[in-house]
Amino acid sequence: MLEYRKGLIVAFAFLAALRFNRGIGSALMVGGDSSVPGEMILIYDGDCSFCKLWIDDWQARTGDAVAYVPFQAVEDDYPNIPHEQFESGVQLILPGGEVISSAQAVFYILKDTPGRRWLWFAYQHIPAFAPISEAVYRFIGRHRDAGYHLTKFLWGKPHPHSQALTRWLFLRLLGLIYLIAFLSLASQILGLVGSNGILPVDDFLAFVESVVPGEHLWRVPTLAWLNASDTFLQGMTYAGAALALLLLFDVASIVVLPLLWVLYLSLFYAGQEFLGFQWDLLLIEVGFLAIFFAPLHILPRCKNLREPSVIVLWLFRWLIFRLMFSSGVVKLASGDPTWANLTALDFHYYTQPLPTPLAWYVQQLPSWFHHLSVIVMFFVELVLPFLMLAPRRLRFVAFGGTVLLQTMILLTGNYTFFNWLTISLALLLLDDTVLRRLLPRRIFDRLTTRGHQSVRWPRRIPVVIVTVLIIYLSVPLMVNTVFGRGTMGAPLPDVADRVRPLRIVNGYGLFAVMTTSRPEIIIEGSDDGETWLPYEFKYKAGDVMRGLPVVAPFQPRLDWQMWFAALGTYQQNRWFQNLMLRLLEGEPQVLALFADNPFPDAPPQFIRASLYDYTFTTFGNRGASGAWWQRERRGLYFPEIALRS
Repeated sequence: MLEYRKGLIVAFAFLAALRFNRGIGSALMVGGDSSVPGEMILIYDGDCSFCKLWIDDWQARTGDAVAYVPFQAVEDDYPNIPHEQFESGVQLILPGGEVISSAQAVFYILKDTPGRRWLWFAYQHIPAFAPISEAVYRFIGRHRDAGYHLTKFLWGKPHPHSQALTRWLFLRLLGLIYLIAFLSLASQILGLVGSNGILPVDDFLAFVESVVPGEHLWRVPTLAWLNASDTFLQGMTYAGAALALLLLFDVASIVVLPLLWVLYLSLFYAGQEFLGFQWDLLLIEVGFLAIFFAPLHILPRCKNLREPSVIVLWLFRWLIFRLMFSSGVVKLASGDPTWANLTALDFHYYTQPLPTPLAWYVQQLPSWFHHLSVIVMFFVELVLPFLMLAPRRLRFVAFGGTVLLQTMILLTGNYTFFNWLTISLALLLLDDTVLRRLLPRRIFDRLTTRGHQSVRWPRRIPVVIVTVLIIYLSVPLMVNTVFGRGTMGAPLPDVADRVRPLRIVNGYGLFAVMTTSRPEIIIEGSDDGETWLPYEFKYKAGDVMRGLPVVAPFQPRLDWQMWFAALGTYQQNRWFQNLMLRLLEGEPQVLALFADNPFPDAPPQFIRASLYDYTFTTFGNRGASGAWWQRERRGLYFPEIALRS
């Protein structure tokens, strides 16, 4: 029984190779009728359901290059091939009359099909690959019924499933996310990092150049080196939004995507602390891969859509695996007791940066619900990611779990475009067959695919280079995430160090340590040092009577940074002192980041920041007072200061 199970495992790997990617068979010369159309003739057992299942797949991939006929119909035409040989494996008749069989025959007919070429190369050149392949082929041949049911369970019908429409939809969603990201920045960029903003970018660039002279352009790759003016910063956001519209409407994706990546990377560095969020890094990484995923057409196309690169498709799946699995691992690796004892979600809904109204209601649910939710979350983040790299139908399960988790997160918290970007990535776990069933028919009625096409060499070369680079950078990162920092270093550390500023591979993992309280900073101004008026932010907690916001996918970046600042001290947040100075100066671009200005006629004479503890109200006290929050003052966060002449 043990040997049988081992054999099934090996057989599964063999089937996966046939399905996902592109023996020492006997060879002899035969005579016979070669009038069957096609350059080659593959003869199979017509009474074998398992054989016919895979023949359908191969026939769809090879087209007219190979003719497929059951041996029961042509056995008499090939007297030199024994009946037992027909029953034991497929026989491939080459145009010159040579016969090869079994695994060798299968790999040979697939050697020119996209994503399968490596099988024939491995059969010819990798030691032990050929005998192992033939042994697995014979094992499957003896257990065809099990192979049939295994194939149906894991893949359904194993014919080529198009990804052309999936790519089309993914790139349209990516264009929409880029549009939201750039427009969100356009309304905030000057107040954050403009010449009169909280962290002026020209000061930052001057500092970088003084620290790493001669390398500053590469260490901080941003177009702001060319021009750090307010006009140029604002122009980058509007240019990004315009290009995102082109991507959204399928115009020149192959040209637009590199420009979008350069612009967002530039703003990432120019934005300093205000653009250092994990979803910014994720958008940069997704945007980089999308450059090699884009179709080559310039004008919008609905007909004859080409298939995307299989290699890049799997790089995207590797990315979402890293994103989800790392998010689960860091929670366990942190040693945080709230994750270990399943109580983290008892605190999460009211301690997260920007909870939605639904978060208030979910917080009122009993503890058993929150504990069960943690278990479900760990299952989605630690178990389902492995299904993302598994056969087709198992990937559908991973898709469902991922979308469910991301939907619950976006309903209870304002996490900008992060959840939508993750869901867009998860779409690449599906194929066109499933999308046509899940989405409204009118979306795809006008779209048609062209079938599997070979990737041209000029484009294949950069894809191979990028693949090697991604694996080179991401594997050590994942190993260190799972087993601890320093477990595995990059083989060529100098190369990794040179590439790292491009941010094409990043580490992920939100909420490694769960906050169990909600400290909140309230900035106050005064004209006399006695009466203090608060500066209300647009979205973060302040006035306890104000309702909870629904602002995602827009990101109020100052509001978000205030949440992180409250977890430390103002000395640890260099930007906070600048913020207080700008308020004393009455800087309009900074004041525009707030909901209102309590000193509309002239800036205050004094300013300070108090620290409060916030918690959600309960059904009882909210019904009595109408307040969403209750709070208690802890003291000063930032001391009272005045603007000196």
